[in-house]
Amino acid sequence: MEKVALFVDVQNIYYTTKKIHGCHFDYRAFWNMATTGRQVVKAVAYAIDRGDKTQMRFQEILRKIGFEVKLKPFTQRRDGSTKGDWDVGIALDMMDCAAIANILVLASGDGDFDVALDRVRARFGVNTEVYGVPGLTARSLINAASRFVPIQGQLLLRRAHQEPDPFR
Repeated sequence: MEKVALFVDVQNIYYTTKKIHGCHFDYRAFWNMATTGRQVVKAVAYAIDRGDKTQMRFQEILRKIGFEVKLKPFTQRRDGSTKGDWDVGIALDMMDCAAIANILVLASGDGDFDVALDRVRARFGVNTEVYGVPGLTARSLINAASRFVPIQGQLLLRRAHQEPDPFR
């Protein structure tokens, strides 16, 4: 059985899915699609902690699905800009898991991950899958992946079944 590790850039997936589709990403459908017939060796959702109740409910849903949730504090700078991305943490975790998994699955559209995908494929020979929103996923990331899966259709939550909105 193939061993799979999942990595979700929660902020990127939230904003890109909402912008293009006007709804939320279905984490349960993603889990089922990415893990069926595979042994999960690691599954991490990387998010920013704002400490509100809606976000905590969303994080609990992720945990119940099977994700470890890693949080960074939300930081607002004096100039009004915000900080709190997980790019380095995700890339390092992917490198660590490449030694124990046959497939790395990344849910993100951020082109900064293309180098990490190239590296794990070259160094460890693992296949990589990227789940991203068409039109908002960097071409370099799509090209670096063994397989690209567009976030659309069954990977979208419709209003009647929405998870809590963690960024309201």
